[in-house]
Amino acid sequence: MSRTWWLIPLAAIVGLGLIALTFRGRWRGTGLWTAAGLIGYAASLGLVDAGPVVAYQHYLPPWRWGSAPLPAALFGLYAAAVLLGLARWLARARPSLTGRRAPAVALVALAFVLTSATLSKDPLVYGVELLVAGFVQAVHLGAVALAVLAAPPDLAASWSRTFDRLFGAGEAPAANRRPTIDRFGWTMAAFATVVPAVLALVAYELHPHVPDEVCYLLHARYFAAGRLSLPVPEPFAAFDVDLMFAHGGRWYSPVPIGWPAVLAIGVRLGGPWLVNPILNGISTLLVYRLAQDLYDRPTARLGTLLFALSPWNLFLAMSLLTHSVSLAAALAAAVGVAAFRRGRPAGLLLLAGTGIGMVSLVRPLEGLIVALCLGFWALGARPFWRRGVLGATLLAVGTIAAGAITLPYNRALTGEAGRFPIMLYTDTLYGPGTNAMGFGPNRGLGWSGLDPFPGHGAIDVLVNLNLNFFALNVELLGWAIGSIAPLAWLLFVSRKRRSDWWMLAAVGAVVGVHSFYWFSGGPDFGPRYWYLIAAPCALLAARGVLGVADRDGEEPSRRGRILGGAAILMAGTLLVFLPWRAGDKYHRYRGMEPSLRTLAEAGTFGDDVVLVRGRRHPDYAAAAVLNPMVINEGGPVFAWDRSPEVRDSVLRRFAGRRFWLVDGPTVTGNGYRVVRGPVDARALAQP
Repeated sequence: MSRTWWLIPLAAIVGLGLIALTFRGRWRGTGLWTAAGLIGYAASLGLVDAGPVVAYQHYLPPWRWGSAPLPAALFGLYAAAVLLGLARWLARARPSLTGRRAPAVALVALAFVLTSATLSKDPLVYGVELLVAGFVQAVHLGAVALAVLAAPPDLAASWSRTFDRLFGAGEAPAANRRPTIDRFGWTMAAFATVVPAVLALVAYELHPHVPDEVCYLLHARYFAAGRLSLPVPEPFAAFDVDLMFAHGGRWYSPVPIGWPAVLAIGVRLGGPWLVNPILNGISTLLVYRLAQDLYDRPTARLGTLLFALSPWNLFLAMSLLTHSVSLAAALAAAVGVAAFRRGRPAGLLLLAGTGIGMVSLVRPLEGLIVALCLGFWALGARPFWRRGVLGATLLAVGTIAAGAITLPYNRALTGEAGRFPIMLYTDTLYGPGTNAMGFGPNRGLGWSGLDPFPGHGAIDVLVNLNLNFFALNVELLGWAIGSIAPLAWLLFVSRKRRSDWWMLAAVGAVVGVHSFYWFSGGPDFGPRYWYLIAAPCALLAARGVLGVADRDGEEPSRRGRILGGAAILMAGTLLVFLPWRAGDKYHRYRGMEPSLRTLAEAGTFGDDVVLVRGRRHPDYAAAAVLNPMVINEGGPVFAWDRSPEVRDSVLRRFAGRRFWLVDGPTVTGNGYRVVRGPVDARALAQP
């Protein structure tokens, strides 16, 4: 609670403002319950143990709620009020919600609870947390229900008409309408670009936080300078960072070529932090364009809105991770295949294949998944031989042509066109086959905190599924009731269209293929190894919401209440979840912070050598990105003071320079601190 002490007052200010605006009007009851829901959501998040560490979030067990007295008291009052309010309406609401669909609704309820919490070491603690988390989500659902039920029927009906006006209901069906990018699409794209850019500045402080981001930035810097690798720095032990590999007299990042090459454009233009936000805006446009090919206008617009508002989407776009470019390339390829199926020339699929090839250059496994999904989709075009087979062939040609770029790159670094640098890196450091696909006792890199069982087997698949579905429930929509509910409603209750099955197949392919990989992706930025499903899930969530709202014979006021409830949940995402997640988790995440950069930019260190004490990550990793591209090329040099022997080697290597001694955040507990300097080598030499 200490990092986000301001969240409850912020929610209270917003809630009181909402009450003031609606108190004298017909929105009074809706305003009161919406305000209570916002404050209650903030209170419940105050009971979540998340923080800027590498761990999955958990609710505090009830016996520890005393450590967070204000959130616990507020949530208790809120829950009591909601339960009392529901007592009046429950008997009337229950038949209309279930009816003959009671078994299907029970499956929705089961998914609602089972994805509300993730595994703990103690099964009893896990069971208690499932009950607590399921209850919390249910209370929030009750508050939303009370908010929309408080509206008079004619007011609720007006919400339905407003939705139809804003979201284009009644327009020509997709089959008879040419997809376009209109003002709505551009507005969503602008939002999806600006918000991650602001988050990168305010929450992320334009500073890498995850070890992967450090190597991507270093990789992009030497690509931008026209290099494939760097000289091995000496002494190497003083400049060792994760995912930078000294091999064959070269020093290079072993990750695939695609993302660093794109990020290098941002480096050359002086704004690497804007690359992912811009890609996110492009993806939003592509989602809107693709959704119009697959669905009616209301579904396309609501799905695009949910995608643009998704915390999973916005926070990944804030980062320097690879996933935004992978998704953008996959969506571009999907739009090309959709246009082909609509009747555009087959030659368009050569360009679509280039998009798939780009995915393979960024994340090879995802390239395989996208190639399979879009290949089958193209093959389904009619007539089969003249369009389907020809289209799939051209798609494959474009994919191979673009993806083959990696072959000479692999040969240049590993000596073999078919051997990826990342596999050479993991085989060398962790053992042969440890990072390979498939099952076996040797799979995994020994990260016991994130991969609890050695090797990869059936139990690992189940654990990874649990971790990722829980993260999806939290991050996809950021809703107080969880994100799985509308997806589960569509899956178990609503009638599905052909396009829904295509989306579900894409989700199944991503989830299924990744089950053969030993690592879940970890808690960084949601289920990020599944990020290709972000767009399909947003569209399926829209279908789930509209599936509840547009049931046969649904009167306008009831339809308006469902849509109004979705609007309240989205408001909670914007006003409560996004600020909480930005402040609680991603501000100085994993101990990475930029105060050393501030000193360097102020010219404090000149051309001296800065010895950084602490761990490789975060203490030295945050300093490593400040080094000149080639060590000793000019400017300050930041070396890891990891041992007396390494320090002596650094002092001898840079004997003609002055030295500074700096303690890192894990040593000081509060940012970098200059201990000594500038001094000559003799002052720091070991006795």
